[in-house]
Amino acid sequence: MYPLLFRHVLSRFDPEFAHHAAMAVIRVLGVPPFSWVTRALTAPSPEQQVHALGLTFPSPFGVAAGFDKNVVGVRGLNALGFGHIEVGTVTAIPQDGNPKPRLFRLVPDRAVVNRMGFNNNGAEAAEARLTKLRRRTPRAVIGVNIGKSRVVAVEDAIADYVASATRLAPLADYLAVNVSSPNTPGLRGLQAVETLAPLLRAVKEAAGATPLLVKIAPDLPDEEIAAIARLAVDEGLAGIISHNTTISRDGLRTDPAVVEAAGAGGLSGAPLKERSLEVLAVVKAAVPADFCVIAVGGVETADDVQKRLDAGATLVQGYTAFLYRGPFWARQINRGLRR
Repeated sequence: MYPLLFRHVLSRFDPEFAHHAAMAVIRVLGVPPFSWVTRALTAPSPEQQVHALGLTFPSPFGVAAGFDKNVVGVRGLNALGFGHIEVGTVTAIPQDGNPKPRLFRLVPDRAVVNRMGFNNNGAEAAEARLTKLRRRTPRAVIGVNIGKSRVVAVEDAIADYVASATRLAPLADYLAVNVSSPNTPGLRGLQAVETLAPLLRAVKEAAGATPLLVKIAPDLPDEEIAAIARLAVDEGLAGIISHNTTISRDGLRTDPAVVEAAGAGGLSGAPLKERSLEVLAVVKAAVPADFCVIAVGGVETADDVQKRLDAGATLVQGYTAFLYRGPFWARQINRGLRR
């Protein structure tokens, strides 16, 4: 049913409008009695639990950052069967993001190009919503992804990240430092080891006991990816998220004119399958066997998730395939993994 609905109805809507409409439905599904029914249909089986970061994840499969930027859909996403929800990216200062249009479908590739630019309501608003969520049951596993405010100069990034971490770490199950989005000018430059080390050190101190992870880009040379992975271990981080969207447009099936019209931004979805596994292998070779690695990129089916788990990922996240698979995507993954 959903592929038919997408092909003939949803694909005709502006992608960002369609996302907000879907989020409205997801929010409704998080409210009783709808959440009780939804959870009964989607709940992972007990044998799918994963113990990592000092937490128990109901399933290895969760929602990547970017889907719920403003911490409004957590309860619904939890009811839909996701093992964890990474909210954000949240910035210390509220911001509108880049001008619209800024989200584009590449349907033949089952992919998306986005240049959203960390549009979000800011750390103070996220703090208020997370505080309310912590009073709710059942309690979802929530990661919080933080990034640099656009108006803050790169040389002042540490204080900006620390401001977000100070507010949000006490309410997060884990905190993720995003230095790898291609849509904030200068951000990816923070991935240089000599720049990243003091940033991670400062954020880790601000995060206190909350597990801290760093999210990297897939476009870095393998030796730089390995260096960041080793840095994460040396600085006492709890894990690494591998990886963010890519600026590459190689190997796409979509009409080149459509790709060109979409313009700049990060590509996500099925085209990242191969590179995702390559980056995962590089990261795993550089860190201890028990170091938490969350794999992201090119994940669509239970087989995709299983391949990443078999390659050493602790947890797996997805986002883009939600658009193409529909609201019961996590249920499909969880049932497929069980089989």
